[in-house]
Amino acid sequence: MSRQQLNRLIDVLTPAMEVQREQVLRTRRGHERLVAPGTGAKAKLTCADRVLVTVLHLRKLATINLLGQLFNTTAMTISRAAKDVRPLLQAHGIHIPASTARFRTPADIARFLGPDKNKIKPAC
Repeated sequence: MSRQQLNRLIDVLTPAMEVQREQVLRTRRGHERLVAPGTGAKAKLTCADRVLVTVLHLRKLATINLLGQLFNTTAMTISRAAKDVRPLLQAHGIHIPASTARFRTPADIARFLGPDKNKIKPAC
């Protein structure tokens, strides 16, 4: 998935995620908001982070614990974000295939991204 495709996906899903969050909060409160939006506790992950975490999770690139470390949050927050975003992806007909790469630690990612003399370098 290119950066442009990810940005388009985030732009498509963000309004639906905001509606979904308001519905969850309304259900939890049992009534409409009494204060303006934006007050109260802030979400641990932005909408863009939630989409990215879900894509990475569905691609099976990293464990939930590693994603939690990378996004400076808990595995439970990552799991909850993926659980909330997955139905929105399905509703928009978006399928994220699994990858063959697997990372378990930040060192695995650094090793993968680090300079390697055996990798093929693009021609200038």
